[in-house]
Amino acid sequence: MAAQQARKAFGRISRERDQDTRADYATALRTFNASWHTVAFFHGVNSIANLYIATKTVYFDIHHPGIGTLCELHAVIVFLKCMSYALTNRDLRHAYLHPEQADPVPELYKTCPYPRNINMKNLCYFWWAPTLVYQPVYPRNPNIRWTFVLKRLSEVAGLSIVIWIASAQYAAPLLRNSIDTILELNLTSIVERIMKLSTISVFCWLCGFFALFQSSLNALAEIMRFGDRDFYGEWWNVNNVRNYWTTWNKPVTIFMRRHIYSPLVGRGCPPVLAQILVFLFSGVLHELLVGVPTHNIIGVAFLGMMAQIPLIAVTNYIQRWSWASGQLAGNMIFWLSFCLVGQPLAALCYFFAWQAKYGSVSKQFEQSELKQLLFR
Repeated sequence: MAAQQARKAFGRISRERDQDTRADYATALRTFNASWHTVAFFHGVNSIANLYIATKTVYFDIHHPGIGTLCELHAVIVFLKCMSYALTNRDLRHAYLHPEQADPVPELYKTCPYPRNINMKNLCYFWWAPTLVYQPVYPRNPNIRWTFVLKRLSEVAGLSIVIWIASAQYAAPLLRNSIDTILELNLTSIVERIMKLSTISVFCWLCGFFALFQSSLNALAEIMRFGDRDFYGEWWNVNNVRNYWTTWNKPVTIFMRRHIYSPLVGRGCPPVLAQILVFLFSGVLHELLVGVPTHNIIGVAFLGMMAQIPLIAVTNYIQRWSWASGQLAGNMIFWLSFCLVGQPLAALCYFFAWQAKYGSVSKQFEQSELKQLLFR
């Protein structure tokens, strides 16, 4: 509907181009903004309803946390893609109707200019493309290397088996053995369990990272003939925490920068506040991805994301220490927080919450309550 309106408006502007004045452009801009508010409302309802319905289904109807995580991850991806599709086409529509006021459109977009890109084929390609930021046209490879695809898929299968074995044989028993120490609030034993858990959690995370960003996304990109394969940077060599969050997951980083951070700064928001808002939005998504599948929205993932803000400030300050090899110190702080605090502690908290709700801890509480009733 917005594209059809844009075509009619463009035809009217083309006929009256010689008589255009600043007042005419101002009136057209107000009309565009008014219509965009209506279009944005329906886009917002669509994307939020998708996320809400999927989240509600995962929380109440899917008990298995692994399956729930995959479903919730898909819902979040679709939610972000719907946002990017709406916002990018808003900008393209504005550039189409007001070329003198808008920034120049990239040369690549001219092969499929707005509103010719508004069709089902173009939308379906974006739906499957390994990116979260919409473009009318992407760089494309000439053919599909099926041998490359099979290698990447075999890596995904092998790493999935490795993660499953490591989780079942090492992580799960260690987590179960940690329940009593948490109930007793034995801090020494809790720290010991976290240090033991750090090795297996980092191992599983690295396998999962390789399976997703190196194998799965490259296989999908090859099938889609998607030309941009820059899915991650050298996050293991970062000298501060901020560089880690901008390099380990580039599809999300590009989305945050393109649709949240840059628009906020461009509208006069201080960069520090814009960064905080980005982490706030990311923290909510992380809590949905972890808390909803485990049926325990306890805020640990959200607080973990918000804790990155002071940690970024600390590492930014430390890396300027020339007398203490600040670059190396920043990298060491990142790895210590990554290995010993972040993932093991979060895994322990959510596993304990899961056991308290469905597993052995809840049974212990039920047995203690039953004994109290019997004694009464």
